[in-house]
Amino acid sequence: MSTLRDINLILFPDWSQAETFLARTIAEALKVVHNHPNRGRMIVFIDSSDRDIEEIKLFLSNIFLTLVIQEDIDILTTLDISLCKNFNLFNQDKVKIHCHLVLSLDHAKTQQSMLPFCTLTEFSTLHPYDFFLGLGEQSYQERQWEEAIFQYQKVLQEKFPITSEIYYRLSQCYLNVGDFTNYQKILELALEYYPQEGRFYFSLIFESQHQGKIEEAIVYADLAITRIPENYTFKLYKALLLPIIYQNESEIIYYRQRFSQGLDNLIDDTSLANLEELKNAMSRVTNFYISYQAQNDLDLQKRYGNWVTQIISANYPQWSQPLSMPPLTPASKIKIGYASAFLHSYSGTLWLTGWLKYCDRDKFEISCYYTGDTPDKITEEFCSYSDRFYHIPFDLEKTCQQISNDKLHVLIFPEIGMNPQILSIAALRLAPVQCTAWGHPVTTGLPNIDYFLSSELMEKEDAENHYSETLIRLPNIGVSYPKPKIPPLLKTRNDFQLPEHSIIYLCCQAPFKYLPQYDRIFPEIALQMPQAKFLFLRGKLLKSRLERIFTTYNLNYLDYCIFKEIPDRLGYLSINLLSDVYLDTFTWSGGNTSLEAIACHLPLVTCPGDFMRSRHTYSFLKMIDLTETIARDREEYIKIAVKLGQDKNWRDKIVKKMKENCDRLYSDRECIVGLEKFFTRLLL
Repeated sequence: MSTLRDINLILFPDWSQAETFLARTIAEALKVVHNHPNRGRMIVFIDSSDRDIEEIKLFLSNIFLTLVIQEDIDILTTLDISLCKNFNLFNQDKVKIHCHLVLSLDHAKTQQSMLPFCTLTEFSTLHPYDFFLGLGEQSYQERQWEEAIFQYQKVLQEKFPITSEIYYRLSQCYLNVGDFTNYQKILELALEYYPQEGRFYFSLIFESQHQGKIEEAIVYADLAITRIPENYTFKLYKALLLPIIYQNESEIIYYRQRFSQGLDNLIDDTSLANLEELKNAMSRVTNFYISYQAQNDLDLQKRYGNWVTQIISANYPQWSQPLSMPPLTPASKIKIGYASAFLHSYSGTLWLTGWLKYCDRDKFEISCYYTGDTPDKITEEFCSYSDRFYHIPFDLEKTCQQISNDKLHVLIFPEIGMNPQILSIAALRLAPVQCTAWGHPVTTGLPNIDYFLSSELMEKEDAENHYSETLIRLPNIGVSYPKPKIPPLLKTRNDFQLPEHSIIYLCCQAPFKYLPQYDRIFPEIALQMPQAKFLFLRGKLLKSRLERIFTTYNLNYLDYCIFKEIPDRLGYLSINLLSDVYLDTFTWSGGNTSLEAIACHLPLVTCPGDFMRSRHTYSFLKMIDLTETIARDREEYIKIAVKLGQDKNWRDKIVKKMKENCDRLYSDRECIVGLEKFFTRLLL
């Protein structure tokens, strides 16, 4: 095959046709290419299929000679032409990536429909911009990010007017290949031409924050305010942006004070003159990261919750009034509703399936309102466990109307604070009693949320002081979590490039759960366990902190820390089975990850704190009567982690006990009884 050119064209003749017909159609196609003003940038590939190559060459030579005699066109000097044997069958994906266009021959219009395609008439009017854009768009749709980048960059070089969508798609290509630098550059370039394109600022703010570049995110928010002053969302971003991770404890104090002051300023400056813009802003923002600072968030959450409620209630006064409890006759059932954007395979709501599955259907009627749009097999479970299941993606008003129409007795939000639309819905009054649970384990601060459904094993005695809602301690861990299905181990450490003879400490939490004041546990374990390897599955943002803390102990962090992306489901469970010890995070404990680790019989080290969100793993271990690996403080945590690594006999005893007791943890029915007693009391 000849070298690819700037613009690559393909002809697919149907060699079963009569030679005179073939000669005429191929000649016509070559004439059209010859007459194109950019022919010097093109190459024409002609598929020879399974025909004899010498036969095809002779046939084409006659066509070329005819064109010279009859049209005075010397095709061989004006066009780059190459024969390709079995081009339509060989390496199809690569052909598709590099092919800008299939030129239509009358007898072959339906062939190669997966490739970019145009008629000869259309071709004559195309600019190189069109060739590159067409292939760029197709590559983008097919998630061929590198090829899309290559073609979109050619589009930019043509100096044609570039739409904002092209800039946006090119930025997404860079994001998908993990190139944040060029992602940032292309969006900044786009803003030179489209300074009021809000989505470019949103993208730069969001990704800068998630790359750990909080100062840059704030600068972009400030720039957006200057250029689009009427967009209230950017005012929220500038005032309330928080880092994903902190470099030191003083940063936590600084950004918490900044958030508090920013919130006060917003509250003082909020005018209800433009309700629509305020509502739209609330649909894009939550205060999710404030709870990852290991503080009592009650005051901040109440201020934030009251402010959100003021705005949303002003937009929807019809759903903001107190409601009386619908009458309950001896023949009727208590109507329970669950509203969430995450009624799919998601750690924050997976536990909810048990509440629905084991519900007493003689007494209760279940309605689910799914506001997200990534349905999967878990969604099907939610649907099957519901009397009514509504899928209403991204439509607040339609969701609220449906809930209102259903005249529920109790409305439950499994998690509040993770999804902006659900936060707004929860700020309204759609049922006489409204509850939240520990899908997002922090008080909502919303005046229209009456109860927080928690766990007797997770809450300390004075836990009421952490909630704006009335705290309900359900039995045991408070949820009926389905036992994870753990496949047989078919892979080895070598399959994941993990050292065979090291002690693998699994560190699988999201980076924002790791606070800097606890970084020292890793080098202090390493000093006593030279064979220790800390496996971070989401820890790239932690690298600079880990390098710094290991250096203070005269250790190289790369000798002890391994960073990997989370593999597929089977791979993730295999890593649990191949690891030696699970290290829980201090101030925000593992939930779903800990429940799965226990099912894999992987020993866990945890240290519960003051708040429920730091006591998940603690409650799980209490449930299975395995308290040996629960630490009272950092020093004991390190001691337990080292002993588990050094003392294989003790580690094996822990594993044995986990195997014997772990079934107590899953599909618990006591919490269901407690939950239904709570529902019943509400209506007495």
